[in-house]
Amino acid sequence: MTPIYPDLNGASVFITGGGSGIGAGLTEAFLRQGAKVAFVQRSDASAFCDSMAEATGNRPLFIACDITDPVALKAAIGHAAEAHGPVQVLVNNAANDQRHSLADVTEEFMDWALAINFKCYVHAAQAVIPAMQAMGGGSIINFTSISYMMGNAGYPIYTSANSALNGLTRSLAREFGPDRIRVNALAPGWVMTPKQLEQWVTPEGLADHLKRQCLPDTLSPEDIAGGVLFLASNTSRAMTGQVLVIDGGVVVTG
Repeated sequence: MTPIYPDLNGASVFITGGGSGIGAGLTEAFLRQGAKVAFVQRSDASAFCDSMAEATGNRPLFIACDITDPVALKAAIGHAAEAHGPVQVLVNNAANDQRHSLADVTEEFMDWALAINFKCYVHAAQAVIPAMQAMGGGSIINFTSISYMMGNAGYPIYTSANSALNGLTRSLAREFGPDRIRVNALAPGWVMTPKQLEQWVTPEGLADHLKRQCLPDTLSPEDIAGGVLFLASNTSRAMTGQVLVIDGGVVVTG
């Protein structure tokens, strides 16, 4: 059972990529806490919002947005703030782990990959921090990945962006800690989202990955949501500049 965090009831939460994959699980988890959730993605999420309203009694606000467009992303965050009040919790979740080799990386591809896996995190933080400062605090959660910790090949720009997000997280935690703005990262392992199952998961690859895990079970979006709720809540009020790993025990930190 998911714990209840009373301080998240009524909180204004903004999630990038909140209508599918891990993001959909996060949106549902916050809705069940009673939070006011706004999320962005490019594809239409009206049906998802309908299903969430029916399942939780709490309807999220969907804003169509290409997060690689900084003007559009900041406008979406402004829209969310108008509807739900200043954003108290920002979850930078959206990313794209498109496979690629170094030889195939063009300037255009690299610009796109960094825009969706790093730059939008910076732009979203820029948009929410002034209001968080005025409110006396807030929580920013940046999704990274264990892929760079494992030294995985097959998507070097993606893993580079993941690693860079840790530097961003620590620097923002230091800069805005005096404002009681907490900035943490969350690094999931291989989560069995529909996209992963459709595009990347093979029986052989999954079996090999599970051998690396301490725990024998595959990961689902629900396994990630609990850590995000913890980082969003004042329960973790003394935790900032950290990376929380939820991966079934593939990498061991500390």
